[in-house]
Amino acid sequence: MKKNTYTIPLALVFCLFFLWAISSNLLPTMIRQLMKTCELNTFEASFTETAYWLAYFIFPIPIAMFMKRYSYKAGIIFGLILAAIGGLLFFPAAILKEYWAYLCIFFIIATGMCFLETAANPYVTVLGAPETAPRRLNLAQSFNGLGAFIAAMFLSKLILSGTHYTRETLPVDYPGGWQAYIQLETDAMKLPYLILALLLVAIAVVFVFSKLPKIGDEGAEASSDKATADNKKEKLIDFGVLKHSHLRWGVIAQFFYNGGQTAINSLFLVYCCTYAGLPEDTATTFFGLYMLAFLLGRWIGTGLMVKFRPQDMLLIYALMNILLCGVVMIWGGMVGLYAMLAISFFMSIMYPTQFSLALKGLGNQTKSGSAFLVMAIVGNACLPQLTAYFMHANEHIYYMAYCVPMICFVFCAYYGWKGYKVID
Repeated sequence: MKKNTYTIPLALVFCLFFLWAISSNLLPTMIRQLMKTCELNTFEASFTETAYWLAYFIFPIPIAMFMKRYSYKAGIIFGLILAAIGGLLFFPAAILKEYWAYLCIFFIIATGMCFLETAANPYVTVLGAPETAPRRLNLAQSFNGLGAFIAAMFLSKLILSGTHYTRETLPVDYPGGWQAYIQLETDAMKLPYLILALLLVAIAVVFVFSKLPKIGDEGAEASSDKATADNKKEKLIDFGVLKHSHLRWGVIAQFFYNGGQTAINSLFLVYCCTYAGLPEDTATTFFGLYMLAFLLGRWIGTGLMVKFRPQDMLLIYALMNILLCGVVMIWGGMVGLYAMLAISFFMSIMYPTQFSLALKGLGNQTKSGSAFLVMAIVGNACLPQLTAYFMHANEHIYYMAYCVPMICFVFCAYYGWKGYKVID
């Protein structure tokens, strides 16, 4: 396929970055909301992230096998429909009002989104010149930033009512009492996920009738010779790809980056409301600004990569975030809040830059390498919980919990300094 025919496939794939950003960036809002509806503390509510991101650890390899056997297109369509089903399950969950039900729903949605992410990232790196892959992936991730901004600034306001009562603080004259309040807050979660589900179905229909180029060896049919077929089956996922040191370090860097980013993202609204003393409507506005900084960072970073090497920018951005985490730990409060806005800006290019650098030169092992990199997102399922535990256990020195993301950015800095080098 000629380069000029990559435009439409890339445009379609860019839509996927937008969609999974909406899904994942609703989680901080849901953590805050579930603290109300299910009467959870910060640490308990943080397992919302665990349920979501655990799917990214379990399914990337089976998904890579699926797409190598069939096609990226088949994987994308299946993922879109599965995530849409998950979104619609919020309606029966609103009747149950049980935390475990929401955790199951997040797991289902994340599984669908994992299909999209496993397909989209390597697709963007392959459709075009190899030397521009980091810039192209950062451009694609800019649409991810746009989805994050919309989820934070607008959809979060559909969910959070601005009131946070407990059984003890609920006004005695509240119409319907405690059950009516909980039902009202529970029903508020349905509309954003209905919108997301309808959007996912619409995009799935577009993909069904669209032509996407096959890349690499996807869709290879089984040989009539059993031994050859068995050999092909074994190679659906290539564990030997981990012999490449730059991929190994890339997986490690992605684990810590994802965990550090999500630790800050997921607790942002909790920080605003509990420790900075902001009302929910103001907190969601700050959350929107936080994601806007991330979006601007993506666009500006993509432009800067025309003149500067991606690995050099990664190193500088990681060092800036180490310093900014120090600011949060020393001052906390509103100073820490503004420092987080800056952290969001400097986090913007890290994920796609590390992803593209780690896939460099892998050839027909690209899908296998991508699967391991996506699996590294499991950092989201444990490091935010560690941060939330420190925050909940030491509420008077809550800001010290941000030593966890600070350590995460140290690993990102190392990858931009030495870890990215192809030495094998």
